[in-house]
Parts: sequence; structure tokens; C-alpha cells
Amino acid sequence: MEATDIENIIESILFVSGEPVALSRLAAVLGISGFDVETAANRLRDRYSFDRRGIRLVKMDDAIQLCSSPEYADYIRLALETRKPPQLSQPALEVLAIIAYFQPVTRVYIEQIRGVDSAYTVGLLIDRKLIEPCGRLAVPGRPIVYRTTPAFLRTFGLESLQELPELPEVTNSDDSITGIQNAIQEIQNQFEGLGVRDQGSGDESYEVSGDEDYEEPGKVE
Repeated sequence: MEATDIENIIESILFVSGEPVALSRLAAVLGISGFDVETAANRLRDRYSFDRRGIRLVKMDDAIQLCSSPEYADYIRLALETRKPPQLSQPALEVLAIIAYFQPVTRVYIEQIRGVDSAYTVGLLIDRKLIEPCGRLAVPGRPIVYRTTPAFLRTFGLESLQELPELPEVTNSDDSITGIQNAIQEIQNQFEGLGVRDQGSGDESYEVSGDEDYEEPGKVE
């Protein structure tokens, strides 16, 4: 199969899907290796970017998706008569940062770090598809644990969680819950500075405007 044919087929599948498609799935459909799929996807991404096209190909961990170009977001909103997406509040950004850096985590774990009830904020982030339940902790009560979603990566323009700003180190002399709180506070400015892209796939995108002892998350089932 010619390289152009591979690119065209990938482009067609991504266009019709409107959602992230795993590289392994594309490789199985095309009968080629994952490496060849990723190479073809990179060529498509570079071409869209070089030609300043109205769409972009974005990679999120082991999946790829077609999205609208962020610079044309205002025109898309006008044409489709949609409102500008809501900004994430500071509490929402704080909870999102905790989940992004320490996932998978329980709501109790989040509240240990923040020192306040976070039920509403966790629910809000689930509604906005930035986090999702991913199992239950193997402890009494079996609390739900949460992780970030591909929409989180897409919204902040990340290919993987490894591209997050480095979390400041918590010193041995300050390894209490207060130390974790201070570290989270330090990374929030970096977290806000991450590029936010308009997703353009039918999903919303978002702009960024404890006395208890700290406990490590347990085993997740």
C-alpha cells in the first residue's frame, strides 16, 4: 500500500469518527505496524500545520484525532451559534491538577490535600469530560477513584501526561499534607499556562482563567 493511501485512509477514518482512534486499531485495519501508522499520522500532522489548514491532527497517548484549528475558534462559534466555552474556576483547576499529578485518586484523597469538600468540583469535572471514574480502591467502602481523560490532554494541548510541568519536590522536612498543598499551589501557574485548544469535535473545551495525615493511594481494582 502506498504511503499516500495510508494517509488518506487514516484521514477518512478520523474524520468520520470524530473521536480519538487508537493507533493499534488503525494498524489492525490497515494491516501495517503501529510504527508505520504513527509515521503516517505524523506526516499528516505536519502537513496540516505547514499549510495552516483549518484542522489539526492531535495525538493523545496511543490515540489520534482530528480537531479544528484553535485560531479559527471564533469563526466556528459564529457559524454554529455556540457560546464561548466557560472558564475553569480556581477550585476546579486545583482539583484537576491534583488528579492529573496523583491519579488514580479518590475524592477523600483530593479533600485531604485541599482541606475542603470537593464533591461538587469533582462532579463538575466529570460533566465536562475532563476526568472520569476508573475503578474502586481495594479498601473498606471501596471508594471510586478518578483519572484524567483524553479530553483533558486535548484541551491542554498535551500528547501525554509526561508533558505536564514538573511537580515541585516536597522536602523530607515538609512531607505532611501542608507540603503537598504548597507543591500544588506552586504548579498552578504553570498549569494555567499550558496551551488550551478548541477541540472542534463536538465536545466542549475550556479556558483556564487538612488536619488528616497524608495517605498514598492504595491498590485499585
